[in-house]
Amino acid sequence: METPRIFHMPFSSIYPLYIKKAEKKGRTRKEVDEIIFWLTGYDTNSLQQQIEKEVSVEVFFRQAPQMNPNASLIKGVICGYRVEEIEDELMRQIRYLDKLIDELAKGRAMEKILRK
Repeated sequence: METPRIFHMPFSSIYPLYIKKAEKKGRTRKEVDEIIFWLTGYDTNSLQQQIEKEVSVEVFFRQAPQMNPNASLIKGVICGYRVEEIEDELMRQIRYLDKLIDELAKGRAMEKILRK
């Protein structure tokens, strides 16, 4: 079975798209970063290093310091799939981030996005 193309894309090419989507709806890069930090355990420095190294999306998630244990609370549809039903762990993690950024762009409060 072929691996999805997104696994091989550089995270550095997707990150600006997340920021653009958020800013277009009046949200900020800081909020995008906060979501990434919450989900993956990266901090400002380690996120910047991954972007500068141009690691693939797959490597970005595989090297994540600590996936948030509350990520399993993320539910709903993104890209036509229910995130909680995605069997491939890596694809589910990618879609978790997509879903959180989508919620940010839709104006949801950060405390609800971060499942606090």
